[in-house]
Amino acid sequence: MAAERSGRVERKLAAILAADVAGYSRLMELDEAGTARRLREHRVVAAALVARYGGRIVKTTGDGVLIEFPSVVDAVECAVAVQAVMAERNEAVPCDQRMLFRIGINLGDVLVEGDDILGDGVNVAARLEGIAEPGGICISSSAYDQVLGKVAIEFADLGEQNLKNIARPVRAYAVSRDGLAAKTAAARTTGGLPAVPRLSIVVLPFANLGGDPEQEYFVDGVAEGLTTDLSRISGSLVIARNTAFTYKGKPVDVKQIGRELGVRYVLEGSVQRGGSRLRVNVQLIDAETANHLWADRFDREITDLFALQDAITVELAGVLGVELIKAESRRSMRNRNPDALDLEMQARAAWNRGWSRENFAAANRLYDQALELDPDNVPALTGLATGLAINVVSLWTEAREDDLLRAEALAARAMALDPHDAQCHYAMGFVRRMQSRFDEAIAELDAAIRLNPNMHLAYNTLGITKALAGRSEEALSHFADAIRLSPRDPLLFVGHFGIGWARFLLGHDGQAVEMLRKSIALNPGYSPAHLFLTATYAMQGAIREAHEALAAYLRTNPAVNTIASLRANAQSNHPVYLAQRERLYEGMRLAGMAEE
Repeated sequence: MAAERSGRVERKLAAILAADVAGYSRLMELDEAGTARRLREHRVVAAALVARYGGRIVKTTGDGVLIEFPSVVDAVECAVAVQAVMAERNEAVPCDQRMLFRIGINLGDVLVEGDDILGDGVNVAARLEGIAEPGGICISSSAYDQVLGKVAIEFADLGEQNLKNIARPVRAYAVSRDGLAAKTAAARTTGGLPAVPRLSIVVLPFANLGGDPEQEYFVDGVAEGLTTDLSRISGSLVIARNTAFTYKGKPVDVKQIGRELGVRYVLEGSVQRGGSRLRVNVQLIDAETANHLWADRFDREITDLFALQDAITVELAGVLGVELIKAESRRSMRNRNPDALDLEMQARAAWNRGWSRENFAAANRLYDQALELDPDNVPALTGLATGLAINVVSLWTEAREDDLLRAEALAARAMALDPHDAQCHYAMGFVRRMQSRFDEAIAELDAAIRLNPNMHLAYNTLGITKALAGRSEEALSHFADAIRLSPRDPLLFVGHFGIGWARFLLGHDGQAVEMLRKSIALNPGYSPAHLFLTATYAMQGAIREAHEALAAYLRTNPAVNTIASLRANAQSNHPVYLAQRERLYEGMRLAGMAEE
């Protein structure tokens, strides 16, 4: 009261946490009532955590919330706990319906007006929240200095950030994904949240007991088919085949695999093929204890391969205490030509040898041969459709329009035969993306993910499509999902590039640099990462680094070497994306690229 009488403005030093829901408008458009209900439920849970860490909710506005803490350490610990709880609550929710919070934290001087707080300290927290990844946390250097060495959390330095309506650059730090995972694991050991989803599993490469190297593709195909079938279990998290197969031929330590991949269960087995007969042995192992939970042996004719995979999946579902999605045996309902099946599995093996023109050409030939024997072979239809689209996106074809027309026809034929197959929707989504029919592509890719929430390639393609459609902020979570589902994937560089690319389009240059450099470390020959890293450095004023990155880009893609040629390769005519892409041309000019 004395302060009011003297006219002095009341101030105090406080830790401010600002949070909102990423993509809230889109969620409301999809399901207004359901989104509002879920937000209320999440806020009840979050409010309990805020109280536990000594915070005070200052106000809520729409999907946003402003919270005050007397301690920065408590604010950061609370933010990590909130994100861990939200991750747990989102496990069984389809990715396109998940409610992901972005959190910004600042330590600053604030104005006090009754129960409200105002001023630059609050504004900085709100702007940091705006550059945080969905599900992520971003803090200022003033907050970082106070928590360094006091919390068991890792941070990534994002550098100086030019925040909207903030006069001075603010150095920012992001809580690393590894830091969040470590915190969640610590919560588990103290009786808190589980660190990994309950229904998380990896199917390791099966052993080839016959010893015939020419049968290796078939043995690998059995494990790959089981990975797909297990992905149909509701609420499951199944590590992608590409990551699982990085363990092939290596000594198996299931505890280490569980820690590396964040899974509770490991499935391993063996296949022995003799003439027209198959013998498959499988065993389920608890990744935390290395205890064997279940094992069985299956003997079948090769023509019954899909029925065999269904039988294994059904037994596993019983062991895990879950209910399978109805339709687990759709593929086996049709008579399958055994020779076409063999060719199809050889084609998949060619794909899995690596991303190259030669490997995809070989796969496409094998898919064509399979379709000559069995025109209704859905996996061959979708495989060839996707392969043709890959030829187009990789510039490996001189007949772009013809290949896309054929890919469209193949995908449409597959969908007519099995409209509930996720791969059919994925193939059509990929084709629609290459045709710049982005709304249709997004609808098909969303359908693929609903049918198989563990299809990591669909998340990457959906992220790329949304960015091209001017929805870069939404794209970020899709790339992150792809990385989570296949963290050791040979194509992991695509997910890191996607996040860096989207961050650059959004103007988050500090975060873009980190992810683009990760992409290049994984694949030094990937020219798009060098291109956008060049522009990002230039936009930050790091001209020497930009010149070095430009030289690396021109080594990997000497043909597209002017601003005009970059414009000709935009891959999208969406006005929002084209406006965002102007930053690329501006950055490349600063780096020294010629106009014509």
